[in-house]
Amino acid sequence: MELMEKTVESRVLFEGKIITVRLDKAELPNGRVASREVVEHPGGVAVFAMDGQGRVALVRQFRYPLGEVTLELPAGKLEPGEDPRASGLRELAEETGLTPGTFLPLGSIASSPGILAERIHLFFARDLVQGEARPDDGEFVETLWVPYQDLLDMARRGEIQDGKTLAGILKASFLLEAPQT
Repeated sequence: MELMEKTVESRVLFEGKIITVRLDKAELPNGRVASREVVEHPGGVAVFAMDGQGRVALVRQFRYPLGEVTLELPAGKLEPGEDPRASGLRELAEETGLTPGTFLPLGSIASSPGILAERIHLFFARDLVQGEARPDDGEFVETLWVPYQDLLDMARRGEIQDGKTLAGILKASFLLEAPQT
């Protein structure tokens, strides 16, 4: 069965600085037409940065939509036309002051593909050099260093709830726990 849906009509409901909200009409595989609500987002990056002692850099920050402080991997939004690798390096330096000697792609995730047109590109950083953090204006973050095993335990206990962070931990574990040849 062909599973593709074809957009037959699209209307912008809201256009903000970061997101655009659309209401589309889509032709379904059976020929019927259905409404689809779509939030467009330019995408983002998240970086699993591990130091030589096996600790992972996390940032604590207040997330207004949730009304709470979260623990997350250093992360941020892609700028228009920006390469995800360059964005990951920029965000890591801005939020934590870290510059990696090794920077490996871990793939990407679709954060909520039922409504959100956003991909988050994940990276693994090692051989870190500490510099001065330069958060964006209006961005307040605190860097925490968490031993890798403690981070896994925190994820198991539900202390980390951010989806990109959980995905980054999982993807990084594939590298860290792979048999060394």
